[in-house]
Amino acid sequence: MKGRSIILDHVNDRETAALVVDGQLQDLLIDADAPRPGTVYRAVADRPVKGQGGMFLKTPDGPAFLRKVKGLAPGQPLLVQVTGYAEPGKALPVTQKLLFKSRYAIVTPGAPGVNISRAIKDEAERDRLLEIAHDVLDGQQTGLILRSSCVSADADEIAEDVANMADLARRVTLDDGQGMETLAEGDGPHVLAWRDWVDPADIITEPGGLNALGVYDMLDNLRRADVALADGASLFVEPTRALVAVDVNTGKDTSLAAGIKANLACARALPRELRLRGLGGQIVVDLAPMPKKDRRAFETALRQSFRADDVETALVGWTPLGHYELQRKRARLPLEEVLR
Repeated sequence: MKGRSIILDHVNDRETAALVVDGQLQDLLIDADAPRPGTVYRAVADRPVKGQGGMFLKTPDGPAFLRKVKGLAPGQPLLVQVTGYAEPGKALPVTQKLLFKSRYAIVTPGAPGVNISRAIKDEAERDRLLEIAHDVLDGQQTGLILRSSCVSADADEIAEDVANMADLARRVTLDDGQGMETLAEGDGPHVLAWRDWVDPADIITEPGGLNALGVYDMLDNLRRADVALADGASLFVEPTRALVAVDVNTGKDTSLAAGIKANLACARALPRELRLRGLGGQIVVDLAPMPKKDRRAFETALRQSFRADDVETALVGWTPLGHYELQRKRARLPLEEVLR
């Protein structure tokens, strides 16, 4: 099936959004019971962690951990935002750098100034967007980033979006309460799909849309470790408690170029497979055998693939045993955990 489709539906009564491009599942968002990234709390400082420069906080949804904090006393209230999902048994990761993100705008209360996405090159378009931003903010001392989705968008829609986000940011940052409280909820899958999947697509909202487009069969495939690659190669994606192990195999190909071909195919496929499975943390790739001279080609392909992925990922490099390591933000819960 050709084309781009966004399906807004439910899986096991959980709000779900799926992006299908040319019959292949490209992204998947399923709501979970855990606090959503983007949630803003008025938290209360609990106890410092000596040697780590951090502080445990109390929030309405349980303990949180704030890194690199100074001058914060136990019992002191502060505003924090959830940045990702916690590992089992660990505290929520939070930050004091608040971001209020929508389809066209990101409001940054702690970083004043108006900025335009670097992806927008046309000077006339940049001038149009700056004019819209300055008209809406009208001297407000808050930061604003206009996203690449603003290109050719209706001026009134952009202005309304900026005004709504700026108003939310103002109401949250002016809070002067003392106890624990949730001040803003993070966005759910349907809003995230509207916010981030901005390219033209068919929008399917009727119940049963996931089944009609075969997404349930795709989910069954994602629950398997093996992933078929081109020319009979394959990779296995297996999460453990400590890390995510990725194993690349050449299959029946015994040619001299079999290793580099399989590894390049892995580089192209890996961001999608990690994204759909909701996997993050430490990732170790056991590549198919290839000469050291081919490592640069693999690194280039991997860098290009992750450049198009919206989950923050650090390409760490090679280990003495010839494995390749990555560190990926836990921006989503593992698919297996969500579908239990």
